[in-house]
This record gives sequence, C-alpha cells and structure tokens, in this order.
Amino acid sequence: MVLDPELRAIGGNGSGRARTEELAVLEAVGQRVLWLSTAIIDHANRVRPNPSGLKVGGHQASSASMSSIMTALWFHALNPEDRVSVKPHASPVLHAINYLLGELDEPYLTTLRAFGGLQSYPSRAKDPDPVDYSTGSVGIGATAPLWGALARRYVEGRFGGAGRGRQYSLLGDAELDEGAIWEAIQDPMVPSLGEAVWVVDLNRQSLDRVVPGIAADRLQGMFAAAGWQVITLKYGHALRELFARPGGEALHARIDAMDNPEYQRLLRCSADELRERLPGSGSTAGPIADLIAPLDEASLLAALRNLGGHDIGALMDAFDSVDDTRPTVIFAYTVKGYGLPTEGHPQNHSSLLTADQMRTLADRLGTDPDRPWAAFAAGSPEAARCAAAAGRLRRPGHASRQAPEVPADLARPAPTGSGNTQQALGRVLLDLTRRAPEAAARIVTVSPDVSSTTNLGGWLNKVGVWSPTERPNWFADDAETILHWRERPTGQHVELGIAETNLVGLLGELGATWSRWGQPLLPIGVVYDPFVNRALEPWSFGIYAGGQSILVGTPSGVTLAPEGGAHQSITTPSLGIEQPGCVTFEPAFAIDTEWCLLAALGNLGRPDGSSAYLRLSTRPVDQSAADVPGDPAARERRRRQVTAGAYRLRRHERPVVTLAAMGALIPEALAAADRLAALGHGADVVCVTSPDLLFRALQARRGLSQDPSWILDQVFPADRATPLVTVLDGHPHTLAFLSTVQNTPVTTLGVSRFGQSGAIEDVHRYHGIDTDSIVTAALDLVD
Repeated sequence: MVLDPELRAIGGNGSGRARTEELAVLEAVGQRVLWLSTAIIDHANRVRPNPSGLKVGGHQASSASMSSIMTALWFHALNPEDRVSVKPHASPVLHAINYLLGELDEPYLTTLRAFGGLQSYPSRAKDPDPVDYSTGSVGIGATAPLWGALARRYVEGRFGGAGRGRQYSLLGDAELDEGAIWEAIQDPMVPSLGEAVWVVDLNRQSLDRVVPGIAADRLQGMFAAAGWQVITLKYGHALRELFARPGGEALHARIDAMDNPEYQRLLRCSADELRERLPGSGSTAGPIADLIAPLDEASLLAALRNLGGHDIGALMDAFDSVDDTRPTVIFAYTVKGYGLPTEGHPQNHSSLLTADQMRTLADRLGTDPDRPWAAFAAGSPEAARCAAAAGRLRRPGHASRQAPEVPADLARPAPTGSGNTQQALGRVLLDLTRRAPEAAARIVTVSPDVSSTTNLGGWLNKVGVWSPTERPNWFADDAETILHWRERPTGQHVELGIAETNLVGLLGELGATWSRWGQPLLPIGVVYDPFVNRALEPWSFGIYAGGQSILVGTPSGVTLAPEGGAHQSITTPSLGIEQPGCVTFEPAFAIDTEWCLLAALGNLGRPDGSSAYLRLSTRPVDQSAADVPGDPAARERRRRQVTAGAYRLRRHERPVVTLAAMGALIPEALAAADRLAALGHGADVVCVTSPDLLFRALQARRGLSQDPSWILDQVFPADRATPLVTVLDGHPHTLAFLSTVQNTPVTTLGVSRFGQSGAIEDVHRYHGIDTDSIVTAALDLVD
C-alpha cells in the first residue's frame, strides 16, 4: 500500500474484535448504499414509465466506485459542521445515504431525473434532501469547498456563528484535467486552508476508455509542491496480505508496473483466466503463480479488486490521519463499477444493468428486488449505525439575520464636471461607510490583483485587506505609497491571484453565507470586463447554487481603444441579459451608477434576492448631461426609472426618431440628436441602464413573466412611438428587441467584430458607433 509517510499503518485506530465488528457493520451499510444507488438509477430508466422514449440516464458505474468512500465518510468521519461536495455522477449515492439517515423520504427514490424529483447532479437549490454544494460542471464543484472554507473563516472572524468544520471535495480523477482545479490550488490563499480535504476517486477511466497513463505520481507531486498533505490509498488489506507472503513482492511489482488497460482487462477475467494471465512472463511468473495457486476462486477474484478506495478500514484511517494545518488530498484507487457486473469495462460509464443483472446483484447483496427500498431491520447493528450517524450529523439551526437595509439614494448633489462610471463605484463604496455603516460593514470586495486599476483604492485604504492573521505593512512609512495594504482579520477586501475563476468561485460562496449560517454578506467582485467571459461559467454555477453577489466588469468595450481588440469586450451586455438569477446594469453617469449599485446591493443576502452584473467604463463623460432633476419628487422618479431599466434623457417637441443609447455612448447619442435637430429632424434620446430589465418588462407585457412592465409605458409610450436607432459599446443585438415595444422600424448599431488599437474616435468610427454613424442611421429611417 502506498501511503504518505505521515499516515499510520492501517488498524492503528481501534483493533481486535471491536474493530472487526465495526468494519463488518460498515461493510453491510456500504453494500446497502451500493444497492440503493444502483436501484435508484435502475428505476428511473427501466421501471418508471417513459412515454417519450428518450434516454433518462444515470451513472451506476460511477456511483459504485464511490460507495465505499462515501460510506466511510458519512458513517465514520463526518461531523455536523463539515460540508461535502459530491462528484456529479455520484448523486445517487448521496441520495441513498440521505435516505438511510432519514433525510430523504422513500417516495423520492423513484424520482431521479423526473420533473420536480431528484436532480441529475447534486443541487442545493433543487434537491429535496440536504446538499452542501451544487456540482455538475466538472472541476467547479470540486473547488467550491475551498472558497466555502474561506467564506466560513470570513464570517466567523467578523460576525461569528459560522463555527468550524472540514470542507470535503469528492471528485473523479478526470476532473483533475480541468484548469479550474489547478488555478484554485495555486492561489496564495489556499495553502492555509487546513479544513480542505479532497478525495480523488482514482478509477482511471473516462467516459470512453481506460486512461492509459493516469500519472498519479506526477499529480501527487503537484499537490505536495503546492503545500498539501498527500495520502495515497492504493491497495486494500487482502492484497497487502498477499504481498506479505512468499512471492508477494513479485506480485506487488507486477501490478504496480502494469498499465491501466491491462489491469482493467484482468477484472473481466474468470478465475481460470486470471491464473493464466496474472503471473505474466519472465522470472517472476513462477513465484506469482505459486502464490495464487492455493486461493479459491472467490478469494482470487476479490483480492484483485481489493483497492484502497474500497477498503473501508483504510479509508477510516486515512480520514483520521488528516493534518488540519494544511489542505489534504487523498488519492483513493478504485474500480469503476465496483461490485457490479459491468465493473472495469472500458465502456461502462453510462451502461445500465439488465433486469436479470439487478436480481443477481440483489441476491449477492442480501436485498429483495421486489422491495428495493426496504430499510435495515429495526434493532440490527446496521440500523443502529445509521441512527447514530443521523444523530451525530444533525446540524444546529442558525438564526437568520436579515440583510441590512441599503439606502436607495445617498442624497448627494448630482455630480458635475467630467467623470466615469468606474470612478463612481469607488466613491459609492466610500460614501456607504459614512451614510450607511451597517450596510457597509457587510460589504466584502474581491479582486484578482486589479484593485488599484478599478478604483477600489480608496475603499481598500478605508476598510483594509482581509487576512486570517494580521501581517505587517512594510510600506506604511513610505511617503510615496498611495495604496495602503493593511492585512488583518477585520479587513473587507479579499485579494486573490490573477485567476477570474477563483474570484467568482469565492463570490459565489461569500454570496451563500446568508443561507449557510444566517449571516448575509454583500459581496462585490471586480474584474476587467474583457475577462467576464472567462469567469462566466463558475459565476453562473454559483448563482445556481444560491450565491448572490455583484460582478463588476470594468473597464469595458472599445473605450479601451489603445489596448486593442483583445481587450475590447463585445458580448458581455447580452450575456447579462441571458444569465438567470442576475440583473444587469450598464449606467452612463455617476449618479446612475450609484442608484444601480445601491439597488443591486439591496437585493443581496435574502431568500428572494438576486445577483447583479454592472458593466462600467473609464470613458470620461460630462456629468451635467445627466440633467438630474432638482425637485425631490422628480429626482425620485428618475431614480426609479434608472433602476427599472431606462429613462428619457432628451425629449423633443415633435420627435421623428428615437435614439436609444447605453453606457459610454450617450455623448454620441446626444451629439447626434443635436445635429438631427439642426437638420430639422426632432430626436428623443433614451438612456438605457438595463436592457435586461426592459426585456423582462416586455415579456411581462406579453404575459410571459411576473415582472413589472410600467417602465415601458413611461419611456416608450405609444404616443411617441417613432423609428428607432439603438447604439451601445457591445453587440448590437443587445438592444434590437426594443423595436418590438411599439413595433417600430429599427437600426441597431454596435460592435460585432474584433477591434483595433487607436484613439477612441478612430475606433468608434471603425465600428460605426460614432456620431456620424448614428446621424446616418437616423436619416435612413426618417427620410
């Protein structure tokens, strides 16, 4: 058996008769877990009516490889404050365990992948039984507990009530191919997270094949180099006993040296075939043949399959040997499909057992196929173990604290002079510390090494940088230092390395603290907008799992003209519309940014809340052009319109065209309106702050949603319906739907190709979003 030197010999924690009896009970529980998880999938595919005939699916083999690992974890190692991320294809195992613990009612066992039933993959939001982490997107569910650990520490340090506990990730070996895994492992924050424990199901199979070389030694070295404790469970007790006999060293060397496909092929052999193939050739063939000759058929077949990931005693000791001062990874060698007729077959990933195979399996596991959901007999040791585990794992309730009230308006005078929306972000955060300190205390900002370049410097100087321990600021006495990097447990800014997936992974977990520990946070992540696409999948998955946060993309669009096409975001405005559980804003003025940000903060940390995406710009804009009403009632009306999606910025007496512009292109729209007026064509100008909310309002008007629709009547009334020109610093289809509000002709301007470096005027002209282009488009519609 290959073990980290720090792991004590198997059997070190308990021995003798008590240990033997405990292992026997856990083995029996593990067999029931294997049966239930297999039967859950079988019922969904073979028993439940399926009028459409479409494949339901499920992963019996992938579940089987995890059954021993999860049995040892839940029924031996877990504590109530621990949390577990379960690999996607092992969701039936989680449901089987929850059923045995009394956390899932029996009728749900027949609903895997049915509408309203058990989800395909573990889901915090949709499954009826306890799920700690939503998984399904390979690699992202595995890394989530790292950020969950950091979020727990943040809450516990600042507000209390989050307790302690380990954060487990159960992942398949193929997930280690995902870049998100290694981005997370290498982040400077991670080596201090001793509560993180990963268990890698090393079954050496992918969807299509047996992976020829899994390079386990290299993977172990990579984790060790990152500061992790590495524990490897390769062989179980039966194989280790064989290795200790005469000829055992030769067998050990033979199995270690063979490649994965050869080993998997041996799993498909009968005992007679195994006696012929296993010894191999060469000088060690004889000793190996002599070693296995006395073994009966059952013992020989069982020994070959006796890997560490199926040895519950070895797994128990591995969990007991975790060093809580640093992250731990346990490489548990397993057989995909362990205990099933399909075990080890290279194409068993989605294979399903037949009715005859299910009956044979039931006989071997001591269950009744006609009563597949039968519980352990009352008074049996297995029933007692399940009851004890259920009692041990019952979590104490958390009193839910209500999210702090966020003011809708800070009542500052409307800004004047030149400014941009990115600057407004930093200013609003600082204003909140003075005008709404309770809300400001719940804000936590996260940045991937771009704090100073996204205008968070003032906020960071005010609240400090979060660190689990206080660290000296060696530049505190440097007069030329503007950004004061004070790291301490009370800081409210978390600085990660340059990896957007890590940032949004942490955002998701910070945004879920309201539901985990009843402590709402108001998390804001700031990233360059061109890289929102890179962060989108894990952020979306965090929203799906109940995380509520604000993602700020800034700077954005071709206003980054000198940076060139690679740094000019195009698709992000429409992505904001399309992202479920999120409201998108792209304000044009500083006051609009304030109102939108405050509205977004007010939607966080509550059961009916939502996330938000703000797309901001560094382009200077004349703030007086916002023409904010001085009358309090009129100002409030403007604020409501801004946070509902749009407002009429310029109103002509006799409009013949409407210019609907968004964000940094408002100056071009206003200039175009002036030129059109000089040509005798009146133009209204609508400032769009949220195409997302406008689209929702349009859907509501059509009876397709429950969102409010009043904003359409105020901004696009029927009596002022004219041909429409839309323009934004992003893909033109983002605003194309506006023509359907009153069924008017439309020309959509925007960015639909990679950009160029150059002055902003040149780049705007290149993309056809300059003032000339807007005027031309309007004339084409009205002449």
